[in-house]
Amino acid sequence: MTVSAHEFLRRFLLHVLPRGLVRIRHFGLFANRSRSAALARCRSLLDSAAISEAQPAGRHRCPKCSGSMVVVERLTAAQIYFRTQMYHRSLGRAHVDTS
Repeated sequence: MTVSAHEFLRRFLLHVLPRGLVRIRHFGLFANRSRSAALARCRSLLDSAAISEAQPAGRHRCPKCSGSMVVVERLTAAQIYFRTQMYHRSLGRAHVDTS
């Protein structure tokens, strides 16, 4: 479908919230209150096998929000030190001698 630039901007700006309003991301089918029941109903209507939602024992939790975290990479203190040194060199910062 081809639309004019004016119509495209009008449709796009329908999705922009005014300042101070918060977007509600999970509603309807994925609302927290009825998510498991709604998903079970969807699976039964689609003749899909139920997926177990058991959490693995080694899952890490965020200390601030208790959300689940995924470990991407584990670094030792030495690896962190050398990575930051390489990062500063790649930025091209010149060392200034203040003596």
